[in-house]
Amino acid sequence: MTVRVGVVGGGQLARMMIAPAVELGLDIRVLAEEPGMSASLAATATGDYRDLETVRAFAREVDVVTFDHEHVPQPVLRALVADGVAVHPGPDALQFAQDKLLMRARLAELGLPQPDWAAVRNAEELQAFLDDHGGRAVVKTPRGGYDGKGVRVVSAGVDAADWFAALAEDAHGGALLAEELVDFTRELAQQVARRPGGELAVYPVVETVQREGVCAEVVAPAPRSSGRVAAEAGRIGVEVAEGLGVTGMLAVELFETSDERVLVNELAMRPHNSGHWTQDGAVTSQFEQHLRAVADLPLGSTEPLQPWSVMINILGGPAHAAMSDRFEPALAEHPRARLHTYGKAPRPGRKVGHVTVTGADLEDVAYEARAAASAFD
Repeated sequence: MTVRVGVVGGGQLARMMIAPAVELGLDIRVLAEEPGMSASLAATATGDYRDLETVRAFAREVDVVTFDHEHVPQPVLRALVADGVAVHPGPDALQFAQDKLLMRARLAELGLPQPDWAAVRNAEELQAFLDDHGGRAVVKTPRGGYDGKGVRVVSAGVDAADWFAALAEDAHGGALLAEELVDFTRELAQQVARRPGGELAVYPVVETVQREGVCAEVVAPAPRSSGRVAAEAGRIGVEVAEGLGVTGMLAVELFETSDERVLVNELAMRPHNSGHWTQDGAVTSQFEQHLRAVADLPLGSTEPLQPWSVMINILGGPAHAAMSDRFEPALAEHPRARLHTYGKAPRPGRKVGHVTVTGADLEDVAYEARAAASAFD
């Protein structure tokens, strides 16, 4: 019997699951937030993912529910589980990707390396944390932040006064997350896939380059990584996946320090920007792997197809022309580049596509990828 996989969320991650779903013989269905979204090709329903009855009606038509994002409320997720719906990742795991304070506390229980942190409820508590950590720190809203949103570097407790005021107006109260400002040398990402029964598949650790809080480039595998760093990143990824009970794809964003310490920064329980290189650079893409995992199928090989892959995000898109107007010249000038577009209208800072180039020489691969992506500036 064909497995019906329901994806909540109609963004580019759901869009990139469509082709591998077809190849695997899965029936993919998407609950999109509104018509015309990136994954509209597979959208069988449109509605608010925060509304229980909307999601319930969608879930009745599928065998397993998974996600394009982590924003579905916990009460909705737990109601689906109570209804007997297979939800992957489940709410017990997903809560740690939805709430950074819960994540930090759970990682501490697991003994995993991470920056010093504290829950702070007012400017005085934040100032005390700053005083203990060299006068500067990172403050994050525990829920809802992504691509640099909900993150702020502060040097005084009053620097987050507006966020504390918003907390005071929230009927549920709460706290902000204060973190040590890590003096890292670079950022890494480790992806792991896990089936419900515990089978794991680990991808090579990659280096990510962020610009203004948004991922701009990914190099796979991470260059200049010692065997110790690669092994530590893999160990952390596996322990997070097992310790949190993740099913599907997991991305662990990491800091590497000058003394080769590896610290956990953020988590994502879905396909992730740091894994887009796998579409063209690995035996099994992260999108196929996620579908395999949530449908409880045997996992695929994570082996790279070439020594190097470089993925460049297309951010914003052309200001005065449609993306399609740039396709032909970009493809003609850069035949080695693999272009993926998201069906989104250009907007400053918006992820509208990405380019990947693979090959044996990292310098050559990086140059070709950057040149191809620049055609869409």
